[in-house]
Amino acid sequence: MGASIKAISYHLPEKSFSNEGYFALFPESRSNENLNKLKIENRFIVSENEVSSDLAVKSALKLFDEHKINRDEIDFVIFCAQEFDFYTPTTACTIQAKLGLSNNCGAIDFNLGCSGFVYGLNIAKGLIESDSCKNVLLLTSSTLTKTFHPKDKSSRYLFGDGAAATLISSVNSSQSGIRKFVFGTDGSRFDKIIVRDGGARNPINENSFIDSNDGFGNISNNAHFFMDGIGIFNFALKTVPNLIFQTLEKNELKLEQIDYFVLHQTNFLLNESIRKKMNIEPERMIYNIHGIGNTVSSTIPIAIKMEQDKGKIKKDALVLIAGFGTGLSWSATIIKI
Repeated sequence: MGASIKAISYHLPEKSFSNEGYFALFPESRSNENLNKLKIENRFIVSENEVSSDLAVKSALKLFDEHKINRDEIDFVIFCAQEFDFYTPTTACTIQAKLGLSNNCGAIDFNLGCSGFVYGLNIAKGLIESDSCKNVLLLTSSTLTKTFHPKDKSSRYLFGDGAAATLISSVNSSQSGIRKFVFGTDGSRFDKIIVRDGGARNPINENSFIDSNDGFGNISNNAHFFMDGIGIFNFALKTVPNLIFQTLEKNELKLEQIDYFVLHQTNFLLNESIRKKMNIEPERMIYNIHGIGNTVSSTIPIAIKMEQDKGKIKKDALVLIAGFGTGLSWSATIIKI
């Protein structure tokens, strides 16, 4: 028994945040030519009362409708996010009820960022190939913009909110549509992408809101999101090419056998630098960040779905996917669409 991706749908919030809106907030950034290299023109931002699970539920309902999925056949729901409804219970349990899934359905949360989709695929594949489930619903959702300091120019330019619903199903084949995985972690650099205060380790306190400048005009504090942009750029440029080669080797494939490469959509400059470093032809590298920004754990499934809808990624295409970021963590695999 193998496991394959059967269908993908996604949901973006209603509120659009264009570059014109961004420059209205930060007029001094109009002269920053480096922003043009990132190739981001628009993002979608959650409303004040929307939470991550709301986006996930909407993406799942869209999946059921678009692909005529029988929700009674869902055996397990996995929710990957960084914002959960409650300290307890598990948000995936509340999602199960909202979606009207069977009471025989399992439900778990896991907290991961940019590599979350690839990790979630591995969990789903394990559930299916262990003969525990036949259909697993993987929900990835990000409302990271809610954590940004109002004066954090860099984060507000890069990121958008969004969610994706991916159905992974069993296939009667010894050759799984989801191939072997490679994982990596460097927890010693956990503070490269972080909200320092507000969790169990560092509760919110009177010092949490003391602002600091990162030297590039971005303001943040310990109660808001922080990313070492240059540090992450260097980490990815060093780590991702090796990750791709390890994944090809583990799956006994060569670079030229892959039809498309869908990397976590960080920004165009970084992903294009990786492409050039690996000598991958431009037409085989997928980019979709320009209209939605970096949607964290949902960038890969949204990119795949968008290219499927355009007719570019067709049935039986071999696609290498790679996620990397928060943790620091990274993971990759190869899927047959």
